[in-house]
Amino acid sequence: MTFVARPPAAPQGAEPTLTNDGFFPDIDLAQVRDMGRIPTTLTGSRLRAALIGAVLSVGIDLADFKQAAIANGFASLSDMPAPQLDGHSVQTLRYLRAVTLLAKAELIERHRDYDTTTAGSAQADDLVQSIGDLRRDAMHAIRDILGVTRTVVDLI
Repeated sequence: MTFVARPPAAPQGAEPTLTNDGFFPDIDLAQVRDMGRIPTTLTGSRLRAALIGAVLSVGIDLADFKQAAIANGFASLSDMPAPQLDGHSVQTLRYLRAVTLLAKAELIERHRDYDTTTAGSAQADDLVQSIGDLRRDAMHAIRDILGVTRTVVDLI
C-alpha cells in the first residue's frame, strides 16, 4: 500500500492577487486555477512564479500596444473601447486568457508529476502537443488584442 500526501485544497479566493502594472489587469490566482484547470496540488508559489513569467512575456508582446494606448489617453486596458462579453471588456478577457495559457504551458513543461513507468512516459509525451497548443492559443489571444491576423505566411 502506498500513501501519497497531498496539500489540502485551498479555499476559493484564498490565494492572493498578482498585482499588475496598472495598465493591464491584476491576476486573481484562484480565477486562473479555475480557468486553466490547474490543480490545488500545485503550490501557490509555483503558480505565482509561472504567472509572473507569463505576465512578463505578454507584456513584451504588447509593449508597443500599451504605449500607443497610453499616448491616446487610455489609463488601462479596460478603459479602451471594446465589445463587452459577460460584463467584461473582450480585450481584458483576451489578456487574461493569454496569461493563463502561457502560465499553464510553463507549469506543464516544468512541473510534470508523472511517474517513470511506460504509461507515465506516454502521458508526458502527450503533453508536448498540449504545450504547443497552449502557446499557440495564447499567441492567438495576443494577436487578437493587437488586431492583427493570426497567421503569418512566408513564401520560400
